[in-house]
Amino acid sequence: MSALDSLPVRIIISDPRLLESDIRLHGWVKSSRHSKAGFSFVMVNDGSCLESLQVIVPDTLANYDQIRTLHTGSAVEIDGRLVESTGKNQRVEVQAKSVALVGSVEQAATYPIAKKHHTLEYLRTVAHLRPRTNIFGAIARLRNTLAYSIHSYFHQRGFSWVNTPVISTSDCEGAGELFAVSTLNLAALPKTEDGVDFKKDFFGRPAWLTVSGQLQLEAYCLALSKVYAFGPTFRAENSNTNRHLAEFWMIEPEIAFANLKDNADLAEDFLKSVCASALSECPNEMNFFVDRVEKRAVDRLQLLVKKGFHRIDYTEAIDILQHSRQKFEFPVAWGLDLKTEHERYLTEKHFDNHPVILMNYPKAIKAFYMRQNQDKKTVAAMDVLVPGMGEIIGGGQREERAEELGQALKASQLDQELGWYLDLRRYGSVPHAGFGLGFERLLGYISGVSNVRDLIPFPRVPGQADF
Repeated sequence: MSALDSLPVRIIISDPRLLESDIRLHGWVKSSRHSKAGFSFVMVNDGSCLESLQVIVPDTLANYDQIRTLHTGSAVEIDGRLVESTGKNQRVEVQAKSVALVGSVEQAATYPIAKKHHTLEYLRTVAHLRPRTNIFGAIARLRNTLAYSIHSYFHQRGFSWVNTPVISTSDCEGAGELFAVSTLNLAALPKTEDGVDFKKDFFGRPAWLTVSGQLQLEAYCLALSKVYAFGPTFRAENSNTNRHLAEFWMIEPEIAFANLKDNADLAEDFLKSVCASALSECPNEMNFFVDRVEKRAVDRLQLLVKKGFHRIDYTEAIDILQHSRQKFEFPVAWGLDLKTEHERYLTEKHFDNHPVILMNYPKAIKAFYMRQNQDKKTVAAMDVLVPGMGEIIGGGQREERAEELGQALKASQLDQELGWYLDLRRYGSVPHAGFGLGFERLLGYISGVSNVRDLIPFPRVPGQADF
């Protein structure tokens, strides 16, 4: 018995050449019903697609009494012949020659995800079993397809994938919401007059889980020209909203010899390409999301792929918001960051469901590494806003001038910590730019699933690190 000997259901139901041939199938029972005519109907799914495959089991099999006791979730191996189906909503079915029970479900009455409706909130409590449900199977397949398309997109355009460190001694965002990495005994921390003696720690200095690979990625960008990082990042943000996770995945491209316009061009092309992949590679999953989650999911993606992105300056956006008749919960003023309600108004109302790229933000609300504009008030930063969500991408042109970056580091009290980062500007510096995109946020936009806790296999949030 081997999975390599069996065909995935996705292939079985889609390849017409397999009709009237003998096949082997591994999977799990979704449902079963028994006819008085002497056979049973068993629906089997192996996770390769949304559809289950109907298996007709005759009562002439030696273990038919055992088959009649199959419960939802039971694992089976089936040998049989693939034939045309006379039933509704299925093209083919399997006439079983043998059915072997590989894994039974003990105490079927207590099976946590028996065949009935479960809320997403409940399924988070059984995250180890929720991949067996239709919605989480669809999310997992979409996630896999998008990850592959992301790597393919960058590979085809000459980018190199760089594995930036998970453990870092630099706070890229400067927000201080970091997970410490230490081998010190918390019950007996070594002390100095100024506090903890980190010289006795594993790295000899404070270290954290990374919040972004950007700074390290820039070092490779200024040698390899076009690079990207795609991996886990961590934020110790004590937030319980549906948009925040303590552990999530980030896509971060970085391009040398590039300015803010080049960065915006890359972000627009990247989003269109990845969304087009979801539509072409996961049509059944996308239709499922339309039926069960978000009716506009496919239409929204099709519009994004077809429409051009509007590009406006932050200052113009503030003027639009201040002159609108919309009543906002949060104030609108130059120098304040935009909230989701402002971003959605711009994309959904003012620009009629077009994505928007906002550019040139006030210096005070952006990170130290953003390139300062000639007006000394703004920096070459950008956010990509999409209808139905608001911000989905954040990035900008990096400050490539040593003197200006040195001043920014000193103002942020990072000049001692990031001397190596300033070196990149001293030795062969060039204009360069990049952006960051949360993978789970992208999945949420494409699928319509609103809570990021349902878009990562095992969510990590304040007070919860189960499984």
